[in-house]
Amino acid sequence: MKTPHKLDRTRQAAPQVFEWLRASILSLQLAPGTALSRTELAERFELSQTPVRDALLQLAQEGLVDIFPQHATLVSRIDIASATQAHFLRCAIELEVVRTLALAAAEDTAVLRAKLTAQIDLQAALGVADTEEFIASDQAFHRLRYEAAGAPDLYELVRRRSGHLDRLRRLDLPSPGKAERVVRDHRAIVAALAASDADAAQAAMRTHLSGTLGRIADIRARHPDYVAA
Repeated sequence: MKTPHKLDRTRQAAPQVFEWLRASILSLQLAPGTALSRTELAERFELSQTPVRDALLQLAQEGLVDIFPQHATLVSRIDIASATQAHFLRCAIELEVVRTLALAAAEDTAVLRAKLTAQIDLQAALGVADTEEFIASDQAFHRLRYEAAGAPDLYELVRRRSGHLDRLRRLDLPSPGKAERVVRDHRAIVAALAASDADAAQAAMRTHLSGTLGRIADIRARHPDYVAA
């Protein structure tokens, strides 16, 4: 049996199991097609099967696992339709977020721009040498803007709907020049915000968000077992 995963006993168990499994799925540590055993997971977390079942049901609601009653639970393959809908939702919200920020008074966004630039500089230094830190910095870059626009709950909404898209983006990140494009796009967004140019900010954001879906054929060719037909 694998080393038990210690939980925070001051918190409910099911959400912690869900968070651990979700992070493992999005990082591809649990690859598409991986079988998830309730019994083994319960042993690993030193729990009964009830919180494990609840966590798996929540993952199923996000489309990250496929549950076949009395048979198996598998990490789902990446669904392009779900990724496309998540992209549509993200575009609709983030284009409005950057427009709101670009039209705000410059002095109101000065601190935000400094924080965003710090994240960009960190990403530029990391590149793809540290994928996990690069992705964490990318998420922080986007979350900062939602919070500055007064819409932190929408960030959580998008995050919960983006499991398939996030896995595609992770598979795309090692592509030659991808990390550099992300950094370049982020700098263009911040430059437009600094200039209070809402149209340029939206154009830069649209360019930034369009990259991964435009390379689906290449991603599928490189990872045919991960992406659903």
